Amino acid sequence: MHSILAVDDSASMRQMVAFTLKSAGYNVVEAVDGQDAFEKAGARDFDLVLTDQNMPRMDGISLTKKLRDSPKFKATPILILTTESSDQMKQAGRGAGATGWLVKPFDPAKLLEVIKKVIR
Repeated sequence: MHSILAVDDSASMRQMVAFTLKSAGYNVVEAVDGQDAFEKAGARDFDLVLTDQNMPRMDGISLTKKLRDSPKFKATPILILTTESSDQMKQAGRGAGATGWLVKPFDPAKLLEVIKKVIR
């Protein structure tokens, strides 16, 4: 079973994402912000990281950069799921090493489709 690290400072968004992923058979670990996610990522392996962009303590792009610096996460797909939709933000995400950029509100079926494409 694939493990996904779901990162969002909004409890309701984390619940929706976790519910969608668990329903599709994924093992989900939730984190409340980038710092929490980075700490959890150090303790175990994940097949995918799904993170929000705007969060306290560490945002999604900073988290992506920090994860990419670790050999363990060099090839792990990282998707940023956010309300941000500007090309500038998307480019910053790509520059940090994000695999993809999804805009909230998300369509559960589309989210699962993208995850299936990028997860190994």
